[in-house]
Amino acid sequence: MPEPRTWQLTAGSAALGLVLAAVAVTAAGPWDGGQRTAERARAAAPTAGGTRHAPPPAPAAPRRPAPAPSAPGVLTALRAPAPAAPAGRPADLAAVLVPLLADPGLGPLRTASVVDTATGRQLYGEGPGTPMTPASTVKIATAAAALSALGPDHRIATTVTAAPDGKAVTLTGGGDPTLDPARLGALAADTARALKGRGHTSVRLAYDTSLYRGPALHPIGPNENIAPVVALMTREGRLDDSESGTAPRSADPARDTATAFAELLTRAGIKVTGDPAPGRTPQGAPLARTYSAPLADLVERTLTHSDNDLAEALARQTALARRQPASFQGAEKAVRDELGRLGVPLAGARFADGSGLDRRDRVSAALLTGLLTRAADPAHPALRPLLTGLPVGGFTGTLAGRFDTAPATAGAGLVRAKTGTLTGVNTLAGTVVTADGRLLAFAFLAGRTPSASEAQPALDRLSAALAGRK
Repeated sequence: MPEPRTWQLTAGSAALGLVLAAVAVTAAGPWDGGQRTAERARAAAPTAGGTRHAPPPAPAAPRRPAPAPSAPGVLTALRAPAPAAPAGRPADLAAVLVPLLADPGLGPLRTASVVDTATGRQLYGEGPGTPMTPASTVKIATAAAALSALGPDHRIATTVTAAPDGKAVTLTGGGDPTLDPARLGALAADTARALKGRGHTSVRLAYDTSLYRGPALHPIGPNENIAPVVALMTREGRLDDSESGTAPRSADPARDTATAFAELLTRAGIKVTGDPAPGRTPQGAPLARTYSAPLADLVERTLTHSDNDLAEALARQTALARRQPASFQGAEKAVRDELGRLGVPLAGARFADGSGLDRRDRVSAALLTGLLTRAADPAHPALRPLLTGLPVGGFTGTLAGRFDTAPATAGAGLVRAKTGTLTGVNTLAGTVVTADGRLLAFAFLAGRTPSASEAQPALDRLSAALAGRK
């Protein structure tokens, strides 16, 4: 049964730092530039004196970053006591949200949670602990688990290793779906240089995808929303020039990547005999390697663009970090265990996949707001990309085309949220800065919705209503 409706308005004020972050991010993608880069650079700085050095290309030990400078007042410690409410402040948040939640566009199944991140107090709840199908808002949980298990500086490696006799090399996938032609070309050049240095100009090529276990196809089957989930691929197996969203996908991304690598080796002066074939990586140090962007960047891209391929990669990286099989089942266990370490409510939760495409996923609104609240807590600085990666209402990512009609326009630039969309399922979870500068975390989940065109504006109006609260 849904939990009883609860609500409470607390007082307090904080700096409008995240408003500035939202504005700055309109001109900056999730990979670089603008407020996000400034936050990450500041967060990675030591808290005391000393000389900073450029990070090594290989993964380094996770750092303990300081709170992002853009919102020192907003990111107040959760353990701080709640300030007293000023006299005359409206105290009935339920009176605002209940009519909006009753919108027919949200269907008959709906849950909600609104939390003040500075105090951790729930301000409003409508069945907040009831598990629901989250669609892509489950990516918040996937990303949180990966950041918690690996740290924001973790990078995913793709390597090339030579056989002891030097007559064969193996291209080994580490689970980086963002490997692109430029980095693959650089990897081939480095490999060719190393081979020539050893006196070899002709090799056989194998490719190793054994890091991942279990079925490669997502349970939804071949689909333009996601490529086969394999440890070696280029550009997420996309067969067009798209960078995000749906696209025709390769049926065998690993073989395609190995074939392209063989051609690049040939151009670099190394003859490749025969066709690339599956194989196991020989023992020994790699000849060459290439790394993904830091995990913080991968998380931001995952959330901003609702990147399904990256989300599944993050789930498997979590499984590997927790010594679980890098499979759908292994990732499910690892993600759940890691979230348990964060102390968020997991009753009834299910993480059948990392992307939210699987309808068997279940999370509660309270779980999502709990994770967002942890990300705003200075005690969990590694989780900060959960906030900086959220799309900005009316400006970036999957929210670029929303919050464009009144009254939802009140949330443009102030709401940052992860969207979720499946047929009959529409969700929205994120943060909003109120009129008096407080940072609220919210999650609204709706099931059996009549259509996305009706449900999405209703969700936007709910979150925008929070922006006007005092």
